[in-house]
Amino acid sequence: MAKEPTEELRLFVACELPDDVRQALGRLQDDLRRLGASRLRWVRPEGIHVTLKFLGAVEASRVEKITSALAAAVEPFELRLRPAEVGGFGGARLRVVWVGLEGDIEALASLAKRVDRALRPLGFPREGRPFAAHLTLARVPDLVPSEERQQLAGLIERYRPPPLPSMILREVYLMRSILGPGGSVYQRLASFPREA
Repeated sequence: MAKEPTEELRLFVACELPDDVRQALGRLQDDLRRLGASRLRWVRPEGIHVTLKFLGAVEASRVEKITSALAAAVEPFELRLRPAEVGGFGGARLRVVWVGLEGDIEALASLAKRVDRALRPLGFPREGRPFAAHLTLARVPDLVPSEERQQLAGLIERYRPPPLPSMILREVYLMRSILGPGGSVYQRLASFPREA
């Protein structure tokens, strides 16, 4: 007898940003486009968030266990952060454009470690790279030639963003990413810490 296929969801764990920060990041993206970074695949401002752990494709039947693990790991917290510098991953072979964060970075990294540890017994591999506190603004499409990547990397290195609003983060969310023709749409599945 054939096994019935199970629904898979693309999941990640993240902190969402306040609206004023998203709007400021949208203006920053517009600024970079005007300066010549138009060929990037821009993340819609409403989709920018602080990713703590990407889970990938997960069977829908596992969501309850993931939610229980996160509920046990995420205690009440308050992180004060401020978007600061603009940078990129990949150097001259630029792949991702990001905004780095300042403020309670050690506490944010500690939160990411707790999330990572809580999900390990459920079969999610340990993060191999150290936590990098950033907000992804754009990705460089694979077809962009090497010379253009270098030009973009230079532009990003020279760019000085305007002052960006600070923020306070108090919640972690289990998020679902739904891929569509206009980019990903995100849906909250659960929030932590849970109210008593």
